[in-house]
Amino acid sequence: MPQTIDHPVVVLLRLEGVAACAVGLVGYFALSDSWLMFALFALAPDLAMLGYVFGPKVGARLYNVAHTYVAPLSLAALGVWAVPDVLSIACVWLVHIGVDRALGYGLKSETAFGLTHLGPVGRRV
Repeated sequence: MPQTIDHPVVVLLRLEGVAACAVGLVGYFALSDSWLMFALFALAPDLAMLGYVFGPKVGARLYNVAHTYVAPLSLAALGVWAVPDVLSIACVWLVHIGVDRALGYGLKSETAFGLTHLGPVGRRV
């Protein structure tokens, strides 16, 4: 039986997603005003779901790498120190993850696609 998460914790994690989304949006539009680039990169992290073609373990791991805050924040650090052109992409990536978290889509379990660190997908909080 999957472990459930306390409602207040899930609410905090979803609010964290809203905050990440807001920071990413502000950062992106401070750096760029291109809606086209935003639209092109907004769903790019979901391409990691193609890993599920190789099974749930590979799929979950690729999805989780693409949907953890570590990835866009590392890209942003690279942008600050060496390659400023990637900052906008890092901001869009942060927006994507923030929206996912705010909607309740968390990091995937290797045992079941619908089971995430925020609880089962589709469960209302």
